[in-house]
Amino acid sequence: MEDGGDKTTTTNGAARTMKLEEEEEETERFPIEEVALVVPETDDPTIPVMTFRAWFLGLSACTVLIFLNTFFTYRTQPLTISAILMQISVLPIGRAMAKYLPTRDYTLFGRTFSLNPGPFNIKEHVIITVFANCGVSTGGGDAYSIGAINVMKAYYKQSLNFFCALLIVLTTQLLGYGWAGMFRRYLVDPAEMWWPANLAQVSLFRALHEKEPKNRGMTRMKFFLVAMGAAFLYYALPGYLFPILTFFSWVCWVYPKSITAQQVGSGYHGLGVGAFTLDWAGISAYHGSPLVTPWISILNVGIGFVMFVYIIIPLCYWKYNVFDSRKFPIFSNQLFTGTGQKYDTTKILTPDYKLNIAAYNSYSKLYLSPLFALSIGSGFARFTATLTHVALFHGSDIWRQSRAAVKNAKLDIHAKLMKAYKQVPDWWYYALLVFSVVVSLIMGFVWKQDVQLPFWGFLFAFFLAWLVTLPIGVIQATTNQQPGYDIIAQFMIGYVLPGQPIANLLFKIYGRISTIHALSFLSDLKLGHYMKIPPRCMYTAQLVGTLVAGVVNLAVAWWMLENVENICDIENLHPDSPWTCPKYRVTFDASVIWGLIGPKRLFGPGGMYRNLVWLYLIGAFLPVPVWVLSKMYPDKKWIPLINIPVISYGFAGMPPATPTNIASWLVTGGIFNYFVFKYHKRWWQRYNYVLSAALDAGTAFMGVLLFLALQNNGVNVKWWGSQPDHCPLASCPTAPGIVAKGCPVF
Repeated sequence: MEDGGDKTTTTNGAARTMKLEEEEEETERFPIEEVALVVPETDDPTIPVMTFRAWFLGLSACTVLIFLNTFFTYRTQPLTISAILMQISVLPIGRAMAKYLPTRDYTLFGRTFSLNPGPFNIKEHVIITVFANCGVSTGGGDAYSIGAINVMKAYYKQSLNFFCALLIVLTTQLLGYGWAGMFRRYLVDPAEMWWPANLAQVSLFRALHEKEPKNRGMTRMKFFLVAMGAAFLYYALPGYLFPILTFFSWVCWVYPKSITAQQVGSGYHGLGVGAFTLDWAGISAYHGSPLVTPWISILNVGIGFVMFVYIIIPLCYWKYNVFDSRKFPIFSNQLFTGTGQKYDTTKILTPDYKLNIAAYNSYSKLYLSPLFALSIGSGFARFTATLTHVALFHGSDIWRQSRAAVKNAKLDIHAKLMKAYKQVPDWWYYALLVFSVVVSLIMGFVWKQDVQLPFWGFLFAFFLAWLVTLPIGVIQATTNQQPGYDIIAQFMIGYVLPGQPIANLLFKIYGRISTIHALSFLSDLKLGHYMKIPPRCMYTAQLVGTLVAGVVNLAVAWWMLENVENICDIENLHPDSPWTCPKYRVTFDASVIWGLIGPKRLFGPGGMYRNLVWLYLIGAFLPVPVWVLSKMYPDKKWIPLINIPVISYGFAGMPPATPTNIASWLVTGGIFNYFVFKYHKRWWQRYNYVLSAALDAGTAFMGVLLFLALQNNGVNVKWWGSQPDHCPLASCPTAPGIVAKGCPVF
């Protein structure tokens, strides 16, 4: 078995530990304080990594996770199971294998290895988690490639070839892997690219494996178990017994008959003023754990959130009635007609799922709620602001590194420790990149009618992914926020290829989702960097895990589509059927908006939302004055911390995210990463990231248990506290003459 170092592992030999010398510690201390407080600055290169246990448990965890995530995503109540469950579950199994597996040596292909090379170690545990992460990034929250397959088969009723579908899934993954390899020297090696979310993982690994002196108070392991147990028990309340804790909107109780008050105070359908959530799943659902997000990032997001939700939206809705806003709910992700009714897309579709222009003109133009429309506009600004911000604030560093000066730069302590291992040659990644590009183009020619996307559309998608992966990666690696450009990708191809929804889906997969996968791979590479995992072991685990996850992902999805009658077809399903596919319905709706109707009718000349296109230009300009001021006043260290893309991220994800989700995220993050970090730094260093992992794990375990034992079997509690929000008037329009169910007519 591969030992993970340059030399064969000698289990009984003395471990060689590399550590900072006392006289060097001050000058070589890691420049990011949060990392210096959490990540160990030592390594033992003789620890075995790619052991039989790592392979067996890693592939098992990956397969189980991708199976469960794919299966659950079709349900009316979809559930995404995170890798942290497997991270915890495999620990006792790994230790049991270390105890009971035979220790004798075996020879295979001239190489000697042991099924049990010693105690189950932290590096094995990390590589198993890397395998498991492939089962989440492929089949979890970003399962857009499978989403496209489902839309093509379940909604558009295409007779798609299985091998074509497999190539779509795998080439998307491998393309992201190629981008990760291309940009790793910019997004993994530099100390400034610190990927904050990984610190929770590092803290959990250390809590699970390191022994701590008893005189230092509660150990991190005990703290983790206590916090996880508390989170597990507590989530039974918001998750099942008392869901109103997810959206506690007291303003609606004070003003039960006021539409305006409920629009302002509703946490579910309004602006959420005064509303809050006591549900960790609700706090971390859309922006991730606030405990692992830096305070300056939280502050930037908060500025954007307050500006958009509490200033711009009220002005647009109540003051100026922008886009005929008052005909529609103030907050909704539904599509509407000009009379405020829900848009029926079946009335504008031809039998082959193309736009019936005459029917569209006679039925109604498409309208959006004001918050939804402005959220799309903020996406325009966020895309160009990201490019400008990274070019101005990080462009010189990227240019310098691209000229190979990085090889002569001073290495931080973690980079020095990683030099003990063989690096992955660049051509290993480039080979995967070229392979995925070539196979994608061949697929586009062979299955031209099914795919709809011409070869130049594929090339355009590849170029777009190459263009944005680096700047978006810089933002995520430094702020823990990932500015998306889903809207931009669909906007561009929708303009070029209107009326072709499948082409729109495929373009987004290759132009946007490959970037999501690339950033997931890069995050894992940084985790391996912190935990001193040999780069070639990381390459192997990620590549094999990706291939296994992709095949299992499609196999499960294909079986579901072929064997569950009327799956995803709400009109023909039994009313109690759980196979309604809400996630994939959103994917289908997006293909209708951007592919079928097309952005030209919405944002082009004469379109209702044409003025939002100016936000492209505004977004590109906004970082410029910040950069100029930072150069004029270099002593003002707070000026460069103003991050326009992250400020615009305060409006991202709404809908489906609600203002209450984001506001509660901001408050929680501020408490821990400002007040606790500033006034109780020792506690923060020891327990903050452990607490984040414990809350995730406890909530996830109870979520799975509730789903399997109760909700999946239709056992639900119905009482006043089981209905979140209690703001029925928040979704009412306020324009005169608009009729909506359950609402008064003005």
